[in-house]
Amino acid sequence: MPEIDLSYYTWALLLVVSASIAWTTNFLALPGNWFVTGLAALFVWGMGTGDAAQGLNWHAVALLILLAAGGEALEFIAGAAGAAKKGGSRRAFALAVVGTIAGSIAGATMGLPIPLFGPLIGALAGGAGGAFAGAYLGEMWKHGDTEKSASVGMGAAIGRLLGTMGKVLMGAVMLVVLAVRVFSA
Repeated sequence: MPEIDLSYYTWALLLVVSASIAWTTNFLALPGNWFVTGLAALFVWGMGTGDAAQGLNWHAVALLILLAAGGEALEFIAGAAGAAKKGGSRRAFALAVVGTIAGSIAGATMGLPIPLFGPLIGALAGGAGGAFAGAYLGEMWKHGDTEKSASVGMGAAIGRLLGTMGKVLMGAVMLVVLAVRVFSA
């Protein structure tokens, strides 16, 4: 019967818990998937090569890098497409990004009174609301047309919401890959 290395599994469990916490920062418009990738790379580097790292190795980290990049591309393309589809300006897009970050933080802080999930839902809704507000203000500043500004703002909010959900789902896939690889022999 093979001997179980408790120190490895303790570190592996700590990695999965830390990566899960890092993943939740995606809801705050932060690079949570990159935090997950960084934690995995730190784990592989700390464990060294060979049997010490077991199933999580540099090939798995490379896969996580590709998945994280895919999540970022999804978020960016969906967010940009939402505002661009409605004819938004670069100014509206730039302010939508700023609004997303501010709205996500405010939404997470105020959050819904639901344990654990309330702040995440609040951050998601706040990010969409911030994208709307930023794009709306950007279009009003540039063109002064209320109807067009509201349309661009709505496009930015929907695009940001869909983009963030895509990034969050990609991050969930990354967590599964990480957990499976770190606990495989």
